Amino acid sequence: MNSSKAASEIWKTLVMGSKRFDRVLGKVKIISARDGKCTAEMTVEEEHTNRNGTLHGGYTAIIVDVITSLALYTSKPVVGVSVNMHISYLKAASLGDQILIEAKTNKLGRTLAFLDVVIKKKEGGDLIATGSHTTFVRC
Repeated sequence: MNSSKAASEIWKTLVMGSKRFDRVLGKVKIISARDGKCTAEMTVEEEHTNRNGTLHGGYTAIIVDVITSLALYTSKPVVGVSVNMHISYLKAASLGDQILIEAKTNKLGRTLAFLDVVIKKKEGGDLIATGSHTTFVRC
């Protein structure tokens, strides 16, 4: 099975039929996932927003966690556990905004993987957030 197809199957298992927390990502659409990279998109809906009507910071954090993990999986099918995540919130995304999520694997070592993500508005490309994610891996 190629990495893109495997990533699609993982996404279905993790998110689409889940009763666990990952189910909140059910409206995220994976555009591509291969070669250590993952691109996804979604429209900000009310369920994704905070009291100000903008994309909730916690939702942004789960995007960083899960989409970078999916990018990692396309490098090599490994089981990972988060060690560290850093997120910079740069601009609000409002209700109805379409966002683009681009994650990549920077390095996959023997026990650690280093990943980055950029979240931006689809129209105009304004940066919403950037993130880095370090994961302990067992190969």
